[in-house]
Amino acid sequence: MKRAVILLSGGLDSATTLAIASQQGYQCYALSFDYGQRHIAELGAAQAVARHQGVKEHRTVRLDLGALGGSALTDKAIAVPEMPTEGIPVTYVPARNTVMLAYALAWSEVLGARDIFIGVNAVDYSGYPDCRPEFIKAFEKLANLATKAGVEQGGLKVHAPLIDLSKAEIIKQGLALGVDYGLTVSCYQASPDGKACGRCDSCRLRKAGFEQAGEKDPTRYN
Repeated sequence: MKRAVILLSGGLDSATTLAIASQQGYQCYALSFDYGQRHIAELGAAQAVARHQGVKEHRTVRLDLGALGGSALTDKAIAVPEMPTEGIPVTYVPARNTVMLAYALAWSEVLGARDIFIGVNAVDYSGYPDCRPEFIKAFEKLANLATKAGVEQGGLKVHAPLIDLSKAEIIKQGLALGVDYGLTVSCYQASPDGKACGRCDSCRLRKAGFEQAGEKDPTRYN
């Protein structure tokens, strides 16, 4: 059975991506990160999603991106915006997806996996530069230049199956695959028990997605 490493944050998009990888016949190895994020409840959600979807193995790696600062998600001195903003928002975490994909790349080599899945989205997203198709293509090129697997063993593929989908389309696809969105946490400032604020950018996108999909939103709000 072919293996794949799936980046699993515990949010709506990554849970859907995991379901897609499983549906495509991959034996799934889920990888989450405790990177100093203020919404630490997402890690409990990731564990719940991994159990529900029956992954082969789930690991959580500790990173200290908070030591570098520069983001409202890792520095509590920077407020999470509760209204739309212009440009790249302060919730962007510098180099986060690059670092996480690098870890996924390393684990894929150890496992003998040739496929990595990430739930980035370039339609209903917050303006993050590391959620664009150009970034995914560039990282895949780097992966095949920088690894033994890329040079000697046929290469690696970085999959971003949600890249061109709206949030509503993602939700519809996930529900068709049996994703339990009640297990997921998307809020940038979720309470320790996973309740969402309902006001941050991530909450607004999630709410709108369920509304546009015509589906009940199972999110627990404060």
